[in-house]
Amino acid sequence: MSSSSTDNGKTVAILSYLTLIGWIIAIVMNNNNKTELGSFHLRQSLGLFVLALGLTILARFLGVSWGAQIIQLGLFVLWVIGFIGAIQGEKKEVPFLGAQFQDWFKGIG
Repeated sequence: MSSSSTDNGKTVAILSYLTLIGWIIAIVMNNNNKTELGSFHLRQSLGLFVLALGLTILARFLGVSWGAQIIQLGLFVLWVIGFIGAIQGEKKEVPFLGAQFQDWFKGIG
């Protein structure tokens, strides 16, 4: 793998964690030059986005605002773990659901 491909994979990995717009930019970049690292982190960050949205809606629907705050804190910790892995250029799954994210979103990337 060339160094520009490695650099592109790391850039895609980092961008994928930076908001939904960053994720969209990252997937476009990855589609132009697919890398294993970029695809891995696209799936991890998408899983975190979907999980955050679903759990936040559920907590709000149930009327448990303190539960939503605890969920957001936990998801932030998972996001930081994924983001640090992307910065280091490692394919490190987020705890608990990282392997499932890879399986569920295997068509991404």
